[in-house]
Amino acid sequence: MRIFLDANILVAVLNKEYPVFTYAARILSLADKPRYKIYTSPICLAIAFYFSEKKSGRKAAKEKIKTLVSHIGIAETGEDEVLQTISNRKSSDFENGLEYYAALASKCDVIITEDVTDYFFADIDVQTSNGFFEKYLKSNL
Repeated sequence: MRIFLDANILVAVLNKEYPVFTYAARILSLADKPRYKIYTSPICLAIAFYFSEKKSGRKAAKEKIKTLVSHIGIAETGEDEVLQTISNRKSSDFENGLEYYAALASKCDVIITEDVTDYFFADIDVQTSNGFFEKYLKSNL
């Protein structure tokens, strides 16, 4: 299964923000299992770095991002994703459009975000961290 993590999931993990951290950290730990491939985008990483730096300082934030990207894939966000976002009339939020098309380009099966309604236009599954855990992982424990 290919999973795309939105910035708010990364921020919750890097800053240990409860209650999301409980589920988001478990989902991120799937990166070490061969059945799962976890992705995010450079934009999500930049947002996560910003909030991590605010809480932990620049040096710690860089180390956290370095550790994170050693375990997950980085989805492409290039010209195609920009043009698809611009041409999608349903996508009113530019950043979320870029994330969506990056997830599609990486052939992700699901986007995990705490702002599910931001992806109302998505043709792939969109779940909160808790929703993903309940739908895909709880029965496998």
